[in-house]
Amino acid sequence: MKSLLNKFWKWYDKHTVLNTGIASLLFTLQLVHLYWLTTDVVIVKLTEKSLFNHGLRGGLFSILILIVDYIEIPAIIITSVLYLNELRKKFNARSLWFLFFINSQWLHMFWITDEFVLEHFFAHKGGTILPVWLAWIAILIDYLELPVIYDTIRKFLASLKKEGLLEAFQEFNEK
Repeated sequence: MKSLLNKFWKWYDKHTVLNTGIASLLFTLQLVHLYWLTTDVVIVKLTEKSLFNHGLRGGLFSILILIVDYIEIPAIIITSVLYLNELRKKFNARSLWFLFFINSQWLHMFWITDEFVLEHFFAHKGGTILPVWLAWIAILIDYLELPVIYDTIRKFLASLKKEGLLEAFQEFNEK
């Protein structure tokens, strides 16, 4: 098993541009969800006015939000591997915090869902039996993606600068 892990980490390190690029792309797609959350949930709850383009509601945008929600699962896994690799090489608190931020999304996805937030914030008469602060925690958990998105893009650009895009794809195609 240890030999298999060593081979994986060797491959992972050899293809840094590709791996950080995939992680940053998948997590950057979460900005679509955060846009909706901010403009059609948070601002509405705080100001009773929506900044969301209601022409987007339903149809293609709803499908896009659904796809982005499902892409979050591989994004969490791939980005977790990125930070586990950093921790494997050398322990640092930043990578540990980002790993925590990323994996807090599991709690949000499987326990405090967007549906709960919407039901609690916008239910007529009573809402749910759960407290409103729990909905705000769910929203905060979603926003923990922002520093990870920034960091993965930064890492991708740094690895791209170091290795170069063409060299990265040539190495990947050779194997």
